[in-house]
Amino acid sequence: MEQPTIPIAEQVREVVQAAMEALRAPRPERVSSTAAANSFEADAMRAEIISVGRKLWERQFVDGNAGNISVRLGTQYVLCTPTMMCKRDLEPADICLSDLDGKILAGDRPRTSELLMHLEIYKANPRARAVVHCHPPYATAFGLSGSVPPVGLISEYEFYIGPAAIARYETPGTQAFAETVLPFVLDHNTILLPNHGVVCWSDTVSHAEWLVEVLENYCKICVIAQQIGKPLIQIPEEKIQEILALKRRAGLPDARMGQLPEPPKAGPVNNAELDRLVEQVVERLEGRV
Repeated sequence: MEQPTIPIAEQVREVVQAAMEALRAPRPERVSSTAAANSFEADAMRAEIISVGRKLWERQFVDGNAGNISVRLGTQYVLCTPTMMCKRDLEPADICLSDLDGKILAGDRPRTSELLMHLEIYKANPRARAVVHCHPPYATAFGLSGSVPPVGLISEYEFYIGPAAIARYETPGTQAFAETVLPFVLDHNTILLPNHGVVCWSDTVSHAEWLVEVLENYCKICVIAQQIGKPLIQIPEEKIQEILALKRRAGLPDARMGQLPEPPKAGPVNNAELDRLVEQVVERLEGRV
């Protein structure tokens, strides 16, 4: 018996839909740790970590071997600073390559124990691509008092940070310490760690360090302004709302406006889009264009 002929449009639709779904499907990263560690991207990130480490030391945001820096390398790996090393003295060979479980895969030195906190941030918030932890004096002083700096005073602070969070105290370097940031990491990019320091996340190492600078300078200004002994002038609420609108467009988090949506993920093929592509392909096959 003769088989029914499938219309060309239907054949094309099946092929196009399969192709679109294949292209939209997330592709697992298959980069070996050796290839990742020796990539041009890793070299550039190491250079940025070293530069930021020196800035932190020069600005006295770290002392001794304090502080740590990390950055995501693709989807599988993290580059991070080693333990027991001054951030002023970092060299490319000192930077560790770790997986998302904290296992060191490349590097001449042991990783910082506080990488556990960085990894919790990365796992909880896909927008976090780099993390800087350090001990800036004025910001750390607020943490010692169990408080965060007030909001509504300086527009730049409102835009880049806004309300900072403060975690509970746990022994640094432990898994319990790492998990103290989890309640805050989605709608705060800056978290005070009581009796310890601060941690900031952003899309790059340099931008995370900028947040530290903004926070520390703001805390310093707040302390000075309070010593004047007069009431501090607040930014009007309607102007705060304008800043929040700018922050939302820029993709910056702020607890006052709720959590931002996650980065878009691959979804089902849009039927209207598929119909347009099928029509274009059929027209070409039939010689109409």
